[in-house]
Amino acid sequence: MSGPSTYQPQHPALKWLEARLPIIGLVHSSFIVFPNPRNLNYFWTFGGILAFMLVAQIATGVVLAMHYTAHVTLAFNSVEGIMRDVNSGWMLRYLHANGASMFFIAVYIHIFRGLYYGSYKSPREVLWILGMIIFLLMMATGFMGYVLPWGQMSFWGATVITNLFGAIPLVGGSIVTWLWGGFSVDNPTLNRFFALHYLLPFMIAGVVVLHIWALHIPGSNNPTGVSVKDKQDTLPFHPYFTVKDLLGIVVFLIVYSYFVFYMPNYMGHADNYIEANPLVTPAHIVPEWYFLPFYAILRSIPDKLAGVIAMFGAIAVLFVVPWLDTSKVRSANFRPLYRQFFWIWAVVAVGLGYIGAMPPEGGYLIAGRILTVYYFAHFLIILPLLGLFEKPKPLPASITESVLGHGGAAVTAGAPSAPQTK
Repeated sequence: MSGPSTYQPQHPALKWLEARLPIIGLVHSSFIVFPNPRNLNYFWTFGGILAFMLVAQIATGVVLAMHYTAHVTLAFNSVEGIMRDVNSGWMLRYLHANGASMFFIAVYIHIFRGLYYGSYKSPREVLWILGMIIFLLMMATGFMGYVLPWGQMSFWGATVITNLFGAIPLVGGSIVTWLWGGFSVDNPTLNRFFALHYLLPFMIAGVVVLHIWALHIPGSNNPTGVSVKDKQDTLPFHPYFTVKDLLGIVVFLIVYSYFVFYMPNYMGHADNYIEANPLVTPAHIVPEWYFLPFYAILRSIPDKLAGVIAMFGAIAVLFVVPWLDTSKVRSANFRPLYRQFFWIWAVVAVGLGYIGAMPPEGGYLIAGRILTVYYFAHFLIILPLLGLFEKPKPLPASITESVLGHGGAAVTAGAPSAPQTK
């Protein structure tokens, strides 16, 4: 944990500020001298990447909102106006639209890393739950943002997804009417979604602050899953991990830029360049790619209510993973059986995404049902049983030992290394 600040300002103005609002000391203790396990790999840079993408999405979204008109007769043309008439509007729009996909790519890698290395285990359960809350808010924000261009896929995606709430007994009809602001997807719906799409990113930012706070209490997990034993196991966040995070962000930005400038519509749908028409239903209605695994689960179950429960259950089960996993070993590096089942589950999750993009018929429907059963079986059956029967590999005595090996001499940060002798 970061502990009390050791920051000592030298300038009189900074001393005055620190005595009244120790914000610089908080940043110093949390992001400069904060100790991190010395063996963190590049999968841990995705936390920094996600923070960067959140800021980028808020910044581009605020500027786009200045030119967007939330009205069913004007929304589509206002987006086209942004693309053609606003200075660099095309770039802002593509940065924001592709940024959503990049955001979800990063968050899925972040979640997969947490599941692989056991970052959800004690004492990090609250950290994990806060992360899942951020994921839920991201999904809500992404869905509402997809509706705003008011193209064919926007309109019909909103119609299909909001109709699902009607399956909830007793209150379902009232929820749908409230979401629509009437008795069909129309102008009040678009206004509601625009208002919430603008608001939710700031709520995400607030939960991110709690997420970082919860991280700084127990500290970061690491690839071995072994807890920090002493100071030799850690390095200060700056410059060691700031440089590492910066490199990760730069590489990620190169990929992001490639999509923005060379393949801006690759992850979108062509039908969304057709203005919404309530009288013409697209041949195949699909949500954005990052919702496809859950959409596949929804369609795999013939009963509407059961499908909705399963879809939300696929997310809810992630909240209780810390209590479903009965193993005392965190990292999959030392759990040979869990490692195999994890990669099977990862393939299943990707397979559900593929099935979600296909028509719900024939072999696709059967495959979707099989993969759905396995998805839930992994968490509800396999994970609890593995902790009881799996024999893990021996853990290293410390993080330093895992880095340097048995008998290795750790070098304290900032201290000169011992001279080599022959």
